[in-house]
Amino acid sequence: MKNVKNLIIGVLTLLLVQGCGIYSFSGTNISPDTKTFQVNFFQNQSPRIFPGVDQVFTNQLQDLILNQTNLDLVTSGGDIVYEGEIVQDYVAPNTATSDITAAQNRLTLAVNMRFYDSKDPSQDLEQRFTFFFDYPASSSENNVRDEALQVIFERITQDIFNATLARW
Repeated sequence: MKNVKNLIIGVLTLLLVQGCGIYSFSGTNISPDTKTFQVNFFQNQSPRIFPGVDQVFTNQLQDLILNQTNLDLVTSGGDIVYEGEIVQDYVAPNTATSDITAAQNRLTLAVNMRFYDSKDPSQDLEQRFTFFFDYPASSSENNVRDEALQVIFERITQDIFNATLARW
């Protein structure tokens, strides 16, 4: 009877351990063979060019991947490569007042991103990521632009990370 009980406990333990598989606490789904990543410069090709926006975005994407993975950043020959461009940067009225003027404006940015995985080419991805920031029409875009870019880039870089490394 004791042997049957031990056998059942052993089988249940084996099934439990087998069913869990490998889990990454960072939420990533990266091949163990992947050791390095490369983020090429995301050039600003939108109709509105603000100096430094492209460098800020590129740096934020590099920082996010460095902070959320154990991959090493390289300048060439990375196991995984990110490249792309900022393709949209525009402001449009978002809500109107009763006298048909803008009550709120929306700054929208879009980034085209290409992802290449040399260890698993089936994971390669090309996708467009967009996000926005709403601000009162009484505020100048210049006054809110830094905050807006921080919010927008934080969201877009996290969306890129989720689509490429977390596979959400």
